[in-house]
Amino acid sequence: MNPAQSLALRDLLSGQPIASLGTLHDGEPFVSMVPFALLPGGPDFLIHVSQMSAHTQDMLSSPPVSLLVIAPPNPDVPPQAQARVTVQGLASRLDESDPVHAAAQAAYLARFPQSAPMFELDFSLFAIRPRMLRFVGGFGQALSLTPEMFAGVLSKA
Repeated sequence: MNPAQSLALRDLLSGQPIASLGTLHDGEPFVSMVPFALLPGGPDFLIHVSQMSAHTQDMLSSPPVSLLVIAPPNPDVPPQAQARVTVQGLASRLDESDPVHAAAQAAYLARFPQSAPMFELDFSLFAIRPRMLRFVGGFGQALSLTPEMFAGVLSKA
């Protein structure tokens, strides 16, 4: 991954706070919207979800998930050339006793300070640990990243 691609990926993830989350729901694909943050020191993605939501139960019963983060539409860029990253990973709930819970909560609240009251409700933090990422920076600019490569991209921020 060259420096321009690394910067484009970091800009995408810092500029776009919402992802599409793909889970398995009763054996069928299910996609929902989730705000996300990144765990400092990465490479985990953090989401804060209600215990009542279908995707929370899906992640508890089947941890393999996918996230899609896509750049906002631009009338000068064909839809197929929109910058985007697809993450295949494993979701795990972060209990308050988890050593990274405090850092994860702080990172999430730094990005979404208006979410503080939800930490008093039936919401849980989940970390999505990437197993593979596919970044598309535009036409002819697709590449796959390992979690280690992704952590390296994030560390250059």
